[in-house]
Amino acid sequence: MPSPPPPAAPPPPPQVHVAVIYYSSTGTVAELARVIADTAEHEGAEVRLRRAAELAPQVAIEANPAWAANVKATADILEATAEDMLWADAVIFGTPTRFGNVTSQLKQYLDTLGGHWHQGHLADKVYSGFTASATKHGGQESTLLALYQTIHHFGGILVAPGYTDPAKFADGNPYGTSHVGGPDTPVDDEARTAARIQARRVVKFARAIKYGLLLAS
Repeated sequence: MPSPPPPAAPPPPPQVHVAVIYYSSTGTVAELARVIADTAEHEGAEVRLRRAAELAPQVAIEANPAWAANVKATADILEATAEDMLWADAVIFGTPTRFGNVTSQLKQYLDTLGGHWHQGHLADKVYSGFTASATKHGGQESTLLALYQTIHHFGGILVAPGYTDPAKFADGNPYGTSHVGGPDTPVDDEARTAARIQARRVVKFARAIKYGLLLAS
C-alpha cells in the first residue's frame, strides 16, 4: 500500500511592515525613533520611519536652538501620511509628553485617520508607543496610556514591552520606552536598550499575528 504523501509545508513567514511614526521637537524622541527603526529592520522587518507634521509657528522654533537644530537634522525624514498606516502591519508611535498627554502634532495626525478607522482599515495591526519628558515625573505613563486609548478605538493589538526582559527592571517602564531629559541629556544606554527590546517584541508579535492570520485564511 503506497505511503500517504507528506503534509504540505506551511507557507514561509510573511514579510512584516513596521511604521515608526513620531513627533519630536528637540530631538530626543527622534533619536529613540531611529533606534527602534534600526532594530526592527535588523529583526527582518521592512521599516518606514516617518515624522508627524510640525504645527508650531516658525518664530517659536527659531527661538529654541535645539528645536531649530532638530528640524534641520530631520528634514530628510518624510512626513507621515495615512498610507503609511495602511501599509504597516505594526505601528510604533513616539511622542514627547505635553502636560501628561500626546503632543498636538501627533494627535493631529491621528485625527486625520478617522475615515480609515471607520472603514476598519486600522484594526488587527500591532501597536506600541514610546515617549520622553524633561522631568522624572513629567507624565510619561499618562502620555502612553492616553496614546493607547486611540489604539483601543482602532481595534488594534497593543504590544507593550512589560517586564519581559531583565533590562526592563532598570528603566522601569512597562508601558513603553521612555527617557528623562532633553537636548542637554542625550538618550542613554538604558533607554536605547529599552527601545531595542520594544522593537524586537513588536516585530515578533506582528510576524506571529500576520502568519497566524495567513494560515487561518
